[in-house]
Amino acid sequence: MAQILVTGGAGYIGSHTAKRLASAGFETVVLDNLSTGHRDFARWGAFVQGDIADGELLDRLFTSRTIDAVVHFAAASQVGESVREPLRYYRNNVAGTVSLLSAMRRHGVETLVFSSTCAVYGPPFDVLLTEDHPSAPISPYAKSKRMMEDVMEDMGRAGCLRHVALRYFNAAGADPEAEVGERHNPETHLIPLVLQAALGQREALSIFGDDYDTPDGTAIRDYIHVQDLADAHILALRHLQKGGAPGAFNLGNGQGHSVRQIIDAAREVTGRDIPTRMAPRREGDSPRLVGDASKARRVLGWNPQLADIRRIIETAWAWHKNETSFTPTR
Repeated sequence: MAQILVTGGAGYIGSHTAKRLASAGFETVVLDNLSTGHRDFARWGAFVQGDIADGELLDRLFTSRTIDAVVHFAAASQVGESVREPLRYYRNNVAGTVSLLSAMRRHGVETLVFSSTCAVYGPPFDVLLTEDHPSAPISPYAKSKRMMEDVMEDMGRAGCLRHVALRYFNAAGADPEAEVGERHNPETHLIPLVLQAALGQREALSIFGDDYDTPDGTAIRDYIHVQDLADAHILALRHLQKGGAPGAFNLGNGQGHSVRQIIDAAREVTGRDIPTRMAPRREGDSPRLVGDASKARRVLGWNPQLADIRRIIETAWAWHKNETSFTPTR
């Protein structure tokens, strides 16, 4: 039986996708160097510890197994860190992807689903972002993702790759069965930070700016459940396997929630107080980032099942309450 290689499959979104792939009847191989992933998250399919930059390891993997397609998550993903350490991001994300694509070409594997980001877009951000919105990434992280897309597009034009790039907005939530969830250290994502404050693991949640041009003054983002993201990767894979056209697709719910709305919803879900404190705006943060995913709905048949923000927070809350052995960096 042909297998699906999931790079970065021990990370947050990769592990959820590996689980959904297994549930859908695919046989998977997870490749992860565990620099930010977690060995206990790699439970669905075979596990290989290693780096996509290791060409010899990739050759052994492609030679020893029948790999039909690749779902590619492996990348460094912290915006602030990318500003401080840009070379790490270009080396890990761009050069690493070139290494992976080179191995795929050597072994005749031409199908790839790529985990991209809405960060490839540039201003203005006060509209629903579509796939033809101007691409003007700001951070080295976002630039590296855009470069990765460019390499794939060039390979496609050369006739040696068929790929889909999934540009998603704010991944959130956890596996509804609470078998896997979001575990970053340090944590930078809003919903887990809110829930850590609810659990007393943080003294207070910092709100970065309350003077944006939004209804309550705090920044608005488009939150999408991680399982819906995982399902989109499977739909994109099947789309390519059936001969569908390559391309880029936004993944978002098309509606935004402000920081204060997320805090209020989390208070309702948890029944706990969530202390907050004000902090200055962060450089580069925009008032609003909301995506138009009508293309993914139309072409891939994608229909998010867990779009309600309270349901997203409920699944995250169930996961974080069970993460008793994990102490976040404050």
